[in-house]
Amino acid sequence: MLTIPRAAIGFLFRHALLTFLLLGACFLAFGVTSVNLFVLIMMNVNLFIDYGLMVIEDGALRQLAELLGLALLSGVFYLGFAVCDRTLLRRLTGEPLRACALARLAEIRRSGR
Repeated sequence: MLTIPRAAIGFLFRHALLTFLLLGACFLAFGVTSVNLFVLIMMNVNLFIDYGLMVIEDGALRQLAELLGLALLSGVFYLGFAVCDRTLLRRLTGEPLRACALARLAEIRRSGR
């Protein structure tokens, strides 16, 4: 399982304004990278279905790879947004960072992971 280092979460927790700016940047980047992405991928796949492998010569395979890479990048931006969102919500509700870590540890122990 991939986890964010505690130092990074602590930094975000201590610097609310920077976290808010990062949240906004990730939100905008997610929006820019995901606009019409599903439609473009489906059109590219339909091109392969309609014309077969001859569209590879025209660059359709490269375009499909770029679109899938853009979809992954969009997901990374969404994760950045979600981390900043959760950190700001915990800070704004007055929940100390240590309490967040202890609650997570207790949840892990209960689930037996």
